[in-house]
Amino acid sequence: MFRTSFLGDRISAVGFRLGGASVDSPPSGEEEQAFAAALANSDLVIVTAEFAGRLPGDRLAAAQAGHEPLVLVIEDVRGLCQPTDIAVTLRRQLGMA
Repeated sequence: MFRTSFLGDRISAVGFRLGGASVDSPPSGEEEQAFAAALANSDLVIVTAEFAGRLPGDRLAAAQAGHEPLVLVIEDVRGLCQPTDIAVTLRRQLGMA
């Protein structure tokens, strides 16, 4: 069975819970532990950009560079925090921006 975890705000979590994902909205200071648990127990980890911003940058980058589980950063349902646009980042890194 494919296991999906969602980490982010409670409002965004509702839709993922209805879709069968395991959801968590950890309080401030407990983000890293929740992220580690999701990585250990899931095939797909979805986090909001706001949640990702509260993780140490190297921790998120290392998880995204790994092969399993897949880690996605998305916009929250409220639209308060946008994820980094990968196309813009790549163009800047390639000197095309």
